[in-house]
Amino acid sequence: MKKLSVLNSKRISRFTGLQLILALFFFSTVNASVNRLAIAEVPAVIGRWDVTIEKDGKSLPSWLEVQKSGTHTLIGRFTYAFGSARPISEVKPNQGKYSFSIPPQWEPGNRNMDFEFEVAGNTLKGTMVYTDGKTYPFTGVRAPLLIRTKAPVWGQAVKLFNGKDTKGWHTDGKNQWTVENGILRSLKSGANLITDKTYNDFKLHIEFRYKQGSNSGIYLRGRYEVQVIDTKSGEPEPINNQFSSVYGFLPPNKMMAKNPDEWQSYDITLVGRLVTIVANGTMVICNQEIPGLTGGAIDSKEGEPGPLLIQGDHGPIDYRNIIITPAK
Repeated sequence: MKKLSVLNSKRISRFTGLQLILALFFFSTVNASVNRLAIAEVPAVIGRWDVTIEKDGKSLPSWLEVQKSGTHTLIGRFTYAFGSARPISEVKPNQGKYSFSIPPQWEPGNRNMDFEFEVAGNTLKGTMVYTDGKTYPFTGVRAPLLIRTKAPVWGQAVKLFNGKDTKGWHTDGKNQWTVENGILRSLKSGANLITDKTYNDFKLHIEFRYKQGSNSGIYLRGRYEVQVIDTKSGEPEPINNQFSSVYGFLPPNKMMAKNPDEWQSYDITLVGRLVTIVANGTMVICNQEIPGLTGGAIDSKEGEPGPLLIQGDHGPIDYRNIIITPAK
């Protein structure tokens, strides 16, 4: 009788253990299914978003992209108010909200930037915990596709710089720009120079000269930076942050940078999101899509015309022969 009792006890123990294993398997399967379903049920989060962060009394243009990786994981890219687009390893869904975390790039401090937001149709709303530990609100709208259904008809070429003064331009701070012998010059870091007029699609010819180690940029519609930088003797950077790149997004297919103190040129065509860049006579980017805002954009309104902006806050730089041909 005692032997039978021990045998029954062992059988009960094995059965209880099997039940536990099956229960754990069931709940893990259900949990995974719920996570997959959460992503499947809210596809509106997938896409590109023009974001505005309210921080210390300023509206900071930013950009977010969310996409699927495999069957049930969301990943993305994010551009803050300055710096280049950086990868998001995972955008995590949780009861109708989404969150992600990215390490600092050029921001002060060592803590990550943490984001949480929710989506309602074509808008999103959330908060950012910055590297200083403070929380700031942000909103976003779905970024426009900017697809053109017809080829542009080009208008008359216009000289944006008259070789005498900065008429037709303004700065976003104290003006350090001067004109010497037909050359537009910023002899030290200071304000950015911005056209008074705004443009939609256009062709642009522009010539520039930088000192060793210097850095500038040409912002198309004020939102997409084409990098002007001493690539030959400057600090090493990723190729999509170098000379003739669309900063943080599109690298040139060939490096055409000359030495510092030499005159160089870009011929840029922008139609919708599609850009072509000819650097010093060689096409280095051909009809490629600019995904979204680069750091330093003037605003998040990608669907609107914008000015030409020349970066003046990264060292001495000279420009001349700035000619734009807008589409009619």
